[in-house]
Amino acid sequence: MGLVILIAIGALAGYMATRMMDVEANPVVTIAIGIVGALLGALLLRALLFMIGALAGLLGALIGALLLIWIWQSFVTR
Repeated sequence: MGLVILIAIGALAGYMATRMMDVEANPVVTIAIGIVGALLGALLLRALLFMIGALAGLLGALIGALLLIWIWQSFVTR
C-alpha cells in the first residue's frame, strides 16, 4: 500500500514540479518525473534520518558517559 501512495504522491509532485519549473512535458513524462523524484527523495530522506538518528545516539551516549563520570567523581572518589 505504501508504494501505491508513493506513486500517487509522486505523480502529483511531478505535475507540480513541471509547473513550477515551467517545463512542457506530456502526462506520462510528468508522472514518471514525479515517481522517480519521489523514490529518490524518499531514499535521500531515509538516509538523512538514519544519519541524524546515529548522531543522536552518539550524543546520548556522550551525555550518559559524562553524567556517569560526574557521578563517579562526585560520590565514589571522595
